[in-house]
Order: sequence, then structure tokens, then C-alpha cells
Amino acid sequence: MKHPVLQNRVRLIVWWLVWIFLGLGQSLLFYFALGSFTRIIIPDIIISFIIYSGISLVLWYPLSYLNKLVNNVLVLVTNLVVIGGISVVVWFFVSKYILMQILPGNNDLPAYWDKTLLYRIGIGGFIYGLVVLTYYLIESLANLAEKRSKEARLESLVKETELRMLRSQINPHFLFNSLNSVSSLTVTNPDKARTMVIKLSDFMRYALSRKDEKPVTLQSELENLRLYLDIETVRFGDRLSVEETIDPGCLRVMMPVMLLQPLYENAIKHGVYESTKKVTIKTTVGLSDGFVEIDIFNTFDPEATPVKGTGTGLSNVTRRLELLYGNRASLKTEKLEDSFTVRIFIPADFDL
Repeated sequence: MKHPVLQNRVRLIVWWLVWIFLGLGQSLLFYFALGSFTRIIIPDIIISFIIYSGISLVLWYPLSYLNKLVNNVLVLVTNLVVIGGISVVVWFFVSKYILMQILPGNNDLPAYWDKTLLYRIGIGGFIYGLVVLTYYLIESLANLAEKRSKEARLESLVKETELRMLRSQINPHFLFNSLNSVSSLTVTNPDKARTMVIKLSDFMRYALSRKDEKPVTLQSELENLRLYLDIETVRFGDRLSVEETIDPGCLRVMMPVMLLQPLYENAIKHGVYESTKKVTIKTTVGLSDGFVEIDIFNTFDPEATPVKGTGTGLSNVTRRLELLYGNRASLKTEKLEDSFTVRIFIPADFDL
């Protein structure tokens, strides 16, 4: 059982400073009350407070034991009173014995001791109360700190679990569709099928190798998204056009892994699937007032029957931004007659 004072240098220094302060207070009290015993007061105070400080350090162990094992308030108070009485009595007699050894033959000592007896009892009880309150305060603060630490670990675990769950919700339909496309291309265009398999393999390696929420650079994320868009370009051919305008100064910014993929998947789903016209997906990245702005723009055919979505993609990304950045990041959408834009703002200097 570690002692809360002895294991902490700052607390130990404060501990002795408090005892010095108490000793000075008792010296002044005895001096003004018993000025004729000046020669005895100083050694008495030094001896008394060295002994009582040692007793008080030892008191931590029985007090801590009682606090943990005794649940009945009456029993606890009774034990505290008994321990306090024993402590004061031990302090009283040990101090007197040592003082008599230091000042042998001092004829004033018995009278001095009799006159200070009531003062000693009061001071001993008062200091014992301070020691008990101090130890209970230290233990309460330690328990509170431990509770907060456990809550923080639990919150972190819950947050990590939710993030992993959100990551697992990334729609895998493109994988099944890609495999179906590969199957068809093996007959009609084996070269494209081989290219698609290679890109699909690279994309899945990136996605599966990052199982935790460690941040990646925007450059790494964009490179992987290009693989995804290349796969979809092989699938849809001339129906899909991909453009990008990237500020090179943003490429080193850290961001959550696979954050943007659901947005591109939405752009493909709602833009290309049911459209008979050529669809453009454009990525624009730039700095704006200390934030990195990522715009994902896609056109769609307003006359086509809209594909019914679940809204999982946008809510997924929004929730991940909230968990990782708090209120420092945001997601906005803008829908026009024949286009849809998602804008993400993340702090350029944020350390995930």
C-alpha cells in the first residue's frame, strides 16, 4: 500500500512546511501564554512536532484500512476516536520522555508540563483532525482521478468501437459489382479484366491493412481513391469522367482513413447507375482560413429515376467527423438541378 505523502516529493515538502507552520503557531501560543518558560518552549516544540509528524505519517495505514473495510458509520467514527486518543497519548508521553532526557534536572519542566497539558490535548486533537481530513481528501481525490481515468478509457473504448463499426458499414457492393464486371470482362476484354483485378487488389490491400483509426495523409487517401475511381471507370467506361484540382500544400494534412470513400460511392450510385448521360466526378481540395476544404462534385441525370438511398454514407462520414474532430470539422451538401456537391472542412493543423 503506497503512502500518498511519501511517494510524492511535492506532497512531502508541503507536509513538512505545514508542520513547521503548526510548530510556529504553537510556539507563539506557548510564548504569550507561558512567557517564563522560554528556554523550554523551543526544544519542546521541535521534539513534539517531529514525533507527531512521524505518528501522523504512520496513521495513514490504519485509517486507510478502516476506510476500506468498515462500512458502518458509527463503528468508523468510534475507531477514529480511539485511534486519535491513542495517537495523542503516545505523542504526549514520548515527547515528555525525550524532553526530560534532553533537559535533565530542569526544575521548571514539571510546572511547564502541567500548565501546557490542556493546550497539548487540544492541539493534539486538532492536528489529528487535520491529518484525518487530509488523508480522506487525498484518498477521495485519488478515487476521483481513478474514476475519471476509467471513464476516459471506457469512453475511448466506446468511441473506438463505434468508429470501427462505422468503418465496417462502408458499402461493399462495389466489390461484388466489380467482381461481376471482371467476370464479364474476362470474356469480352481480358486486358481490362486484368487491369481491374490489379487495381481492385491494391484498393482492398489499402482498405484491409488499416483496421484501426490511425490517421493517414490526404495524399495517401487520394491515391487510394484514384484506385477506386479507376475501377469504376473500367466498369462504366465513357459514361464516367473523373477530374481533380488539388492544392499540393494540403497533401500532408492528416485525416481519418477511408473517410471519403463512402462519398465517392454515393456519387457513383446516384450519378452513374441510372444515368444515360456522361457523368463527371470532380474532386477539389484547397486551404481556407486554416481549414482544408474537400469538395466532391458529381453530375447526375435529373430525368432519370432517382436511386433510393439509405443515407448511411453521409451520416457515417458526419458521425466519424464528430467523433474525431468534435465541432472543429463539418460536412455540408449542396444539390442543384443536375449536380450534387459534398463539402468537408477539417482543420489543417489538427493532430488526430
